[in-house]
Amino acid sequence: MSVAKTEIVVPSLVKGEVHHARFHPIKHSFRYRAHQWLVDVDSPDIAPRALRAWVSFQARDHVGPTGSTHEAAETKGQSAGGTLGGNVRAFIAAQGVSWSAHRVIMLANARTFGYVFDPLSVFWSYAADGTLEGVLAEVHNTHGERHGYVIAVDDRGAGRADKAFYVSPFFAVFGDYQLKFVLAGDKVGAFVTLTQDDRVVFTGSFTGRAVPVNARRIVAVGLTQPLMPQRVAALIRLHGVWLWIRRLPVIRHQTHTEQKGSR
Repeated sequence: MSVAKTEIVVPSLVKGEVHHARFHPIKHSFRYRAHQWLVDVDSPDIAPRALRAWVSFQARDHVGPTGSTHEAAETKGQSAGGTLGGNVRAFIAAQGVSWSAHRVIMLANARTFGYVFDPLSVFWSYAADGTLEGVLAEVHNTHGERHGYVIAVDDRGAGRADKAFYVSPFFAVFGDYQLKFVLAGDKVGAFVTLTQDDRVVFTGSFTGRAVPVNARRIVAVGLTQPLMPQRVAALIRLHGVWLWIRRLPVIRHQTHTEQKGSR
């Protein structure tokens, strides 16, 4: 279903909060302050050159071909496989949907001092008239694998997908994701609910407010919430250790079969 266009300021810094909760067989929840970035995939260089060590977006970090990345490509947000925008569109087309992807807006963590980890990158795909065609939800795990869910959404930004990717060592690869994505004015949100065996076992969300990017805000968030991707990766492992100590059964890693156009 096509969704009416909404005025969106891009690029933007989105400061907000992450909340995770699991409900079975052990209850465990946490929340923390976080920030992400809204970027047009065709204009990924949102920081002044002097600040790109703090904030950069590269094609190799998302769906699409990868390979040796040369210096010139890095400065343009590209990999040896192509541009970020080109790779995202090629992946969407490879999944057999009819989206034009005239404009694609990404919500993601930035590469920071050479490192990036982004559990969920969200790509809103818009037609030439500004209507929303659908959402690509790209999930990354700690094994260096990734999987893109191409989601048809209703007029509330809600959709669903079958779980098809190993993420947490405490959840088997089956079940139903109920998803909702919000990008309206300065309001940004991504909501995930996982149901297995007819019960909700996990919910996760990122919600925040978007403000236009400038050098002052990049420096400020880099000082008040430093090394965000490193922090996210550390927190995932810390909470995993805590669940393991509580004797939550571990599901053995299942090697992921890469999707067409994902690498």
